[in-house]
Amino acid sequence: MIAEINKIKIEKEKFEKAAYILKAVAHPTRLAIIQLLDYQEKLTVNEICETLECEQSLISHHLINMKLRGILKSSKDGLNVYYSLKEYEVTKILSCIENCDCNM
Repeated sequence: MIAEINKIKIEKEKFEKAAYILKAVAHPTRLAIIQLLDYQEKLTVNEICETLECEQSLISHHLINMKLRGILKSSKDGLNVYYSLKEYEVTKILSCIENCDCNM
């Protein structure tokens, strides 16, 4: 009985972390950014904007949000700020979406 209760507690913690990450990436632009950073190790805001054909302010908003939630990290090189994945496990979400056969 105690082993079962401990298992439920562990699963609850796992689900809480999963929900936190899913909330952080639950936007088409954020998912696209993650996909880009999965293919290219690091990119600047401008490179992401050009690739996704989005405004810089919108991309910056999404980048900052995901950085604050621990999904992305940034590094500065001269005048450029490069973003990269910090939480690589998040790319598994993209694999699940791509392989999903749920009439989407």
